[in-house]
Amino acid sequence: MSLLNSVRNVIVPVHKEGYPFVAGFFVASLVLGWIFKPLFWIGLILTLWCAYFFRDPERMTPQDDDLAVSPADGRVSGVQMVTPPAELNLGSLPMLRISIFMNVFDCHVNRSPMRGRITNIAYRQGSFLNAELDKASEQNERNGLVIETKHGEIGVVQIAGLVARRILCFVNPNEPLDAGERIGLIRFGSRLDIFLPEGASSRVAIGQRAIAGETVIAEFGSAKGPTVSRRS
Repeated sequence: MSLLNSVRNVIVPVHKEGYPFVAGFFVASLVLGWIFKPLFWIGLILTLWCAYFFRDPERMTPQDDDLAVSPADGRVSGVQMVTPPAELNLGSLPMLRISIFMNVFDCHVNRSPMRGRITNIAYRQGSFLNAELDKASEQNERNGLVIETKHGEIGVVQIAGLVARRILCFVNPNEPLDAGERIGLIRFGSRLDIFLPEGASSRVAIGQRAIAGETVIAEFGSAKGPTVSRRS
């Protein structure tokens, strides 16, 4: 039984949204293998990658209302003061924006950065530029969530990327959320922006890797100011 438990701990479950894709890749592998046997093994590798892409691991989220955790797995691509998208109705004053870029090897299940209640969900059609570009936050297809928290309203924006063609949102207006709770998924490479109100100090640096639901990206009520990091 200990061996079985060890296997279970290693194998990460696949999110249900990925089932059709994994099945499709596997069926395609069988068909290609019937035509030319080596193509089966190529298809099988792609099937395993697809299952890996849609993985949905458990996360240990700190339950502290003064902390904001990363909403996505990926690399911190931006930390700056920016006016939030108009559709979020968060005002015209700049807010602290922290951007997380997800490549095709990152887990793409998105999580709530803080405990609160959803007050607004705003979807906007757009382009499919490289999500790492700063202008992608304005021009790309996106889905924005506004969450009312202890420290005021925050914005979480799911942004489609160059390859991404589908943004999924798992939550509804007026729904309560816990920090780290699953809120959505973006297929095949994308980015998340989180907009934080006055009083938030960044706790990450550009280039840092973040883990959804676990990495603390900002803190409220601290007099320390932004964290300074160095590469070593």
